[in-house]
Amino acid sequence: MARAMFDLAVTPTILTVPGLGGSGPAHWQSLWEKSRPDTSRVELGMWDRPHRNAWVTKLDQAISSARAPVILVAHSLGCIAVAWWAAMSPQPYGWPVAGALLVAPADVDRAHVADELKPFAPAPKQSLPFPSIVVSSTDDPWIDADRAHSLAVDWGSHFIDLGPHGHINAASGLGRWPEGLELLDRVLAAAGGPYGEVRSPGDARSILSRPCAGDDRLPLG
Repeated sequence: MARAMFDLAVTPTILTVPGLGGSGPAHWQSLWEKSRPDTSRVELGMWDRPHRNAWVTKLDQAISSARAPVILVAHSLGCIAVAWWAAMSPQPYGWPVAGALLVAPADVDRAHVADELKPFAPAPKQSLPFPSIVVSSTDDPWIDADRAHSLAVDWGSHFIDLGPHGHINAASGLGRWPEGLELLDRVLAAAGGPYGEVRSPGDARSILSRPCAGDDRLPLG
């Protein structure tokens, strides 16, 4: 669909993209879906035995059905699905997906990777065609910190080391994860200007690299 057919001033649609097994009721993604009227889940299906092309197709359908612009909020294997969608569904920079928050990406290329993750290997290395933040933990059992930073570099994403917070999920005890909401606000600011216009990549990077207001606990990469 031609970009001119969309309303650039419309409030972005936020789509959550869970990982393996989906996100349970105590996961911050689920809590955001319940508390934010602009946020809904992409029902990828096959949560326990995911198939790469099926997930990418479901994600593409959700993006196409949403009123653009779209902000993706992915967790774990969902981050890899977003990268595969971007690789398989080229778009102009910032449209219809205007930005992404990619949290705790799973390492699908590591030795002895879980069978459920193997269909998503190798992780795409192409730069994402929208502003994005990759958030990772120093003690995530699904990915090493250096590998998470490497993915961020490959994708052209701003990288944030959250410190020791496991897989940044319900077991991490983050609740609604207020810091994550601040990062989402930063992605929203980087995605569009005051009149809904798509920001340039340079302007977007500048916004993504700003510290969260009043919070110096998030080390920036």
